[in-house]
Amino acid sequence: MTRSPRSFTRHLPTAGRILMGLPMVAAGLIGLIHPMPAPPTLAPGALAFMNALRDTGYMVPLIALTQLAAGLLLLANRFVPLALVLLAPFLVNAVLFHAFLERGGLVPALVFLALEAGLAWVHRGAFSGVLRARNQTGPGGP
Repeated sequence: MTRSPRSFTRHLPTAGRILMGLPMVAAGLIGLIHPMPAPPTLAPGALAFMNALRDTGYMVPLIALTQLAAGLLLLANRFVPLALVLLAPFLVNAVLFHAFLERGGLVPALVFLALEAGLAWVHRGAFSGVLRARNQTGPGGP
């Protein structure tokens, strides 16, 4: 019995949700329960950035809570587009952080960004309203 390629590819969004959701839940829990200090071996700019986030007193818990909430939404397959919107700024920042400040984690950051893009493509209908340009004829629009 031969299976069509479609039978395999229909599972890719589920795999992507799980591959993205599990690490986000884990990172969120770790960040909330026991935030890890920045390793002293980081490049000076990366270390300064990490310390600045920690020193605000609210950014590390906010990021951890966002990761946890979005990860749980992905794993539950509920409000997936909302989870993707919540994670997008974090993932873009992670890629830029690793591209410019600390090259060590660039590949995993790019993998997560690719998962985000793939899931966003699958759920592109949910984003159609915000991605549609509106013609405005005056101060209030049409």
